[in-house]
Order: sequence, then C-alpha cells, then structure tokens
Amino acid sequence: MKKSKKSRKWLRNLFLAFALVIVAGLIYSVYQYKSGLAMADDGLYKDDQKAYDPFEGADVQFGQINVLLLGSDARDEDGRSDSLMIAHYDQTTNDVKLISIMRDTYVDIPGHGMNKINAAFAFGGPELVRKTIKQNFDIDVNYYAIADFKGFPKIIDLLAPDGIEVDIPYEMSYGIDMTLHPGKQTLHGDGLLGYVRFRHDRLSDFGRVERQQEVLTKVKEQIGVSSLMNLPKLLGVADSYFDTNVDNKTILTIGKGIVNGKSSMDTLRIPIANSYEDKRTNVGDVLDINLDKNKQALEEFLSSKDNED
Repeated sequence: MKKSKKSRKWLRNLFLAFALVIVAGLIYSVYQYKSGLAMADDGLYKDDQKAYDPFEGADVQFGQINVLLLGSDARDEDGRSDSLMIAHYDQTTNDVKLISIMRDTYVDIPGHGMNKINAAFAFGGPELVRKTIKQNFDIDVNYYAIADFKGFPKIIDLLAPDGIEVDIPYEMSYGIDMTLHPGKQTLHGDGLLGYVRFRHDRLSDFGRVERQQEVLTKVKEQIGVSSLMNLPKLLGVADSYFDTNVDNKTILTIGKGIVNGKSSMDTLRIPIANSYEDKRTNVGDVLDINLDKNKQALEEFLSSKDNED
C-alpha cells in the first residue's frame, strides 16, 4: 500500500512538473511573440495584409516544398518586386535550395505578353508571379512570402546575433544610405541590408543577387538551437514585415528540420551563364534568355542530390 501511494504521488508530481513546463513554455512563447511585434512597429504589414488575387499554389508532393520569395522595396514606386527567389525545402533531407531569378529576365507573363519578370507582381501580385514561373519554367510553387526590406535588419540580427563576415570588394555607398568600406568585416542587420541592396557597380544586378545568396547561405549556417528559442519572437517580427500564406505549423516544421538536421544549402541563378543576351525592348533593357537551357538547368538543380557534381 505504501509503495502504491508513493508511486501515485511520484506520478502526480511528475505530471505537475510537466504541466508547469508547458505553461512556462507557453508564457515564454507569448512574451517572445509580443516582444517581436513591438520590434516591428513600422512594418508594412503591421495592421493588415494586402489584398491579392487568391494564391492557387500546388499541393505539396513528396515533402518537396517550394516557397516563392518576393522582396518589396519602397524605392520601386511602380510596385514591381525588387527581388524574386524560390526557396526549395526537402522534408526528408532537410536540405535547402535557393533559386534567384534576375528581375530583368524577359518572359511571357500570362495575359500581358513579353515583359520583365518583376512586372508580374505589379500586374497581378504573387499569384501572377506563380503563373508566370509555371508557364515559363514549369515549376510548381506551393506558398509565397513577400518581405518588406525594412524588417531585414531585425530578422537577421535575431538569426545571426554575432553578425555575418563578408569581404567587400570596393566602396559601396550610392543608393543605400550608408558607406561600406572595402575589406573583410563583420556586418550586422543595417550594414547587411546595404550590402545586399547595392547594385551600382560593374556587375549591376548580378552582383546584388550574388551577395543576397551569399548572405542567406551564411545566415543559414549560423542557425542553431538559439534560433529555435527565438522562433516566437521571429514570428512576431515576421507578422509585420512579411505577407505570407505559409502557415505557422509549416514554418515550425521547416525551422525544426533545419536546426535539428544536418542540412545543406545550394544556390542557382537564373539565367545561368552563357544562356542570355542583353537586349533593348519596348519595356527597357532586358535579359533575353534561352528558355530551354534555363529550364534544363532548373530541372537538374532541383532533382540533383546534394554533394554531387
């Protein structure tokens, strides 16, 4: 009888301790989330989400998730997307693949004819961008996320509090409201935003895309358990700086997979080298691409296993 009572008492105490841990975790998460909201008081999407046409993304197949990433820049008054990427996540391997599509890529936009791909966002929001990618590159996108660049520094500082080391090849200042001096240095949020936005050099937008992929790759390498602990705060910040249809459950699944798994991150730029030519059209200077070459490169990139040549 005494052993039975002790056993029940032990189980009751264990249950109470477990319940306290859950309650403490919930309180911590709510506090962190509200703290994140407070950090994002100037977010473009703080009060409500923009009204776009319904996004008809394909259902996720075999754990392969494609998220359309669109960068919104206040400097672009015509409403065109400033950056366009596709983030591919494999739930089985936890690997990430990042595809950057140059904003001046000349494509057929459904219902609008030939134009720069970044015009699709201005014409019809994320859904028309999805249709444009599907029609031209035959890639199904499941979700979208539109980022307000003002939130980039705060999110980067939460993910990589020690900063990111970069090697700046020459002085960068025009158009970024700061001056970045040449040489190796560790940059934090605001400095990194200037680094990835600068495009007034001999490489123009190609250099900027390269720097964006560099920074995102290095941030991903720094993501660890501390980042997972900051996830509620990140979600709070993201609520004001991101407009997305990715549900929190999927975000948590991807976040845990990246933190807990030995994942890698590969990058690709479209158009690939030697597959395009500069061309002057009625919509301005464009990148006139060899569509077949780039579709093949995309197919091989997404189907290849990591660490293979």
